[in-house]
Amino acid sequence: MLTFLTVFLLLVYATPPTPLVLSSTPDHFLKKSSRRPPKAPQEYTELTHPLPSDRLTPSCTVDLLHHSFANTMNRPPFTVPYCPPPISTCPHPWSRVVLDFQAECRGEQYDRVAGLWLGGAELLRTTTAEPTKSGIFWRVHKDITRYSSLLEQSNLNVTMMLENVVNKIYTGVYHVKVTLFFYRENVVRVPSITTYPGFSANLGLNSEKLYGPPADLIMPISDDGNRGFWFQIESESDLRFKKIRFPRNAYRAILELYVSFHGDDEFWYSNPPNSYIRTNNLTISRGNGCYREVFVTIDGKYIGSEVPFPVIFTGGINPLFWEPVVAIGAFNLPSYDFDLTPFLGLVLDGKAHEIGIGVDDGISYWLVDANLHIWLDHGSSKVEAKSVVYVNPALRVQRIENFKLLDGKFRTGARRKSRFAGWVKTSIGNLTTVVSREFKFRNMLRFNNNGTYKSVTQRVKVKRGVKVMNEMGIVVTRVFVKRIYPLNVITLTLPYTKKSTLPYTEKKDRYMLESKKKDRYMLVTNVSHALREKCLIGMFQSLVINRQVSSGWIKVEDHSVLSGEANTTQSYNFQDEYGCYSRSVEAKNGRLLSDNTTLSCLSAF
Repeated sequence: MLTFLTVFLLLVYATPPTPLVLSSTPDHFLKKSSRRPPKAPQEYTELTHPLPSDRLTPSCTVDLLHHSFANTMNRPPFTVPYCPPPISTCPHPWSRVVLDFQAECRGEQYDRVAGLWLGGAELLRTTTAEPTKSGIFWRVHKDITRYSSLLEQSNLNVTMMLENVVNKIYTGVYHVKVTLFFYRENVVRVPSITTYPGFSANLGLNSEKLYGPPADLIMPISDDGNRGFWFQIESESDLRFKKIRFPRNAYRAILELYVSFHGDDEFWYSNPPNSYIRTNNLTISRGNGCYREVFVTIDGKYIGSEVPFPVIFTGGINPLFWEPVVAIGAFNLPSYDFDLTPFLGLVLDGKAHEIGIGVDDGISYWLVDANLHIWLDHGSSKVEAKSVVYVNPALRVQRIENFKLLDGKFRTGARRKSRFAGWVKTSIGNLTTVVSREFKFRNMLRFNNNGTYKSVTQRVKVKRGVKVMNEMGIVVTRVFVKRIYPLNVITLTLPYTKKSTLPYTEKKDRYMLESKKKDRYMLVTNVSHALREKCLIGMFQSLVINRQVSSGWIKVEDHSVLSGEANTTQSYNFQDEYGCYSRSVEAKNGRLLSDNTTLSCLSAF
């Protein structure tokens, strides 16, 4: 490992490479098979806490799909019919349903994004790990009880999109198996508050104690499915929408948003402003500043937004960091919930309404779609609703630039605070829902040493609240979520002029596919990111603290990692009123040095 003194001396005395290389970091890379992998296939993992059902035997299982994704780029997604479990042996309602995703791969391959849909509604957004010559495998468990109304149906298709390229250079084929586990007995004593560990995206959606059973109806807000059901957003003016006709007896609605960022916006939090690019005559397309906000509209009216958690894929920044422990969220990307109940008064008229999704300041490209969860009043064919409060001050964004040539710093701050309320008169009474949302965003982007040193310091703080009151003004349900997710990224680009270490045959293949010019450089990298979330649902509390720190260096030719070193430490802590779970790991150069798990609580709420 390079010491801090060594890095400092290199920073001071090194001759910088061309601006094209240094201004493109952090970047996306491919691990070379010339590195020494373990002799046997290695398991990769994303740290999370076990599901309550993990130690129980499921009442029944359904094999959802089993497929190998080889040369699938620009081809239709893989689709098979869905068959629910037999009513005779495993009738619904189910107390819990868990999706078990297993994958394996060997060879040389970039990481890929994948989506899994049932009837056009997304169940899982994931990315793959970059394989080794001896092979890797991994597993994802996700609670999907909230999709029970879909899982009961038999006239649906299962669709999975995983675009991959297989040729003489990229040899890795991703073999995927997905199984559903259904549980009939009560396996959970407390509300299930998370779709993704550390994100309260569900806001208690599956808690019968608070909200009743899962939604009666799920309507996908998605594309036609020819290239997967996600919409692809290319710019900040690119608003994607779908027309939906709400049932007139809907009394509650939640929009669940899936989002991931790729291409020029994969590292959006590190993108310089366009003025920096123009002034220095750079040819890079990764610009438009470092602020992104995904927003949702109904008939053009703003109803909510989210600054997404900055998930780092396994080829990102330094791919050696993410073996065998991947970055936070890489295998199970979070979804984000928006309570639309205050807006039902605008849409329960029997007409079609447009639900739109866009990305403020976004550039190419973002993959987005959504699931609309709707609860129906079975005691009435029509309910009365009205939106009574709409407080949404304009977004406040402050940008300060101070740079000379390739060096300088850029500060970005943003804040949004909104409050919505509406009532619904149902067969069981009049309920008023008040939704409050607030976030604060800070980002500092800095370039030094003729742009070869780049640092990102970002902090996002989010508060979400939902309060439901009856006609007497008594609060019957209260949800409050507070999340903080800081991110720090440092990259130092140094000259590396050693001749290529690629085998002659591979050089020849690459010559046919790429240009003759090869960019060679050394990259010193440091990443620290974390998530702290506290959630209150009624009398139930939970706390998640997830921290990950990585440091190392790589030698790069074009986008291939020839060699390097990496060290990653991570601590994951979860606690609620019923118990605690903690796990800490340390990995170095692809090997786990330590892996400790405890059920003791580190601190009180």
